[in-house]
Amino acid sequence: MTSFQPLRSVASRAFVLDRNDVDTDQIIPARFLTTTSRAGLGRFAFYDWRFDEHGRQKNDSPFAGVEPGDFAILVAGSNFGCGSSREHAPWALLDFGFRAVVSSDIADIFKSNALKNGLLPVTVDVRTHQRLLSSPGAAISIDLDAETLRLPDGETVSFKVEPFARRCLLDGVDPLGFLLDRIPLIEAYERESAKERMS
Repeated sequence: MTSFQPLRSVASRAFVLDRNDVDTDQIIPARFLTTTSRAGLGRFAFYDWRFDEHGRQKNDSPFAGVEPGDFAILVAGSNFGCGSSREHAPWALLDFGFRAVVSSDIADIFKSNALKNGLLPVTVDVRTHQRLLSSPGAAISIDLDAETLRLPDGETVSFKVEPFARRCLLDGVDPLGFLLDRIPLIEAYERESAKERMS
């Protein structure tokens, strides 16, 4: 069971990563998948883009000058999170400070792993996506309750999250945690059902 900070809304400047087909090995290289703990994985997020082979920061990296926690919303190119399935990818993004990823197209397996671990994947229309990609650092906000994203000019656009996944994000639990929280209700239902069968 995994619990995380409940997510109802997130507001941040947008960190724009205008690259398509960013796969999970770019999000966190395979050589860092030696732990089952999510703690500290943020230092490996986009590692090969941020550091050279000697561990020195790359000046030409899109992450040059960016520190963990500077941004809570990542605006990514299309087909973000493609490639192999690994929960370490959303773990690394979360530990780096991101709570939401916005794109016109997010890979299904990555989206599923993100939702189960407290990272909100937001899919928007192409027009909205292009506006966001052209506005690095702009202030945007996401309201998961209302399923809306507010653009820098105040315009709001709608997005959809699968209802059960949305409930889990709002409650700050994964699917197993959601069920475990409801064990008392399940047991009460079973007791009442047993009484009715015996009467």
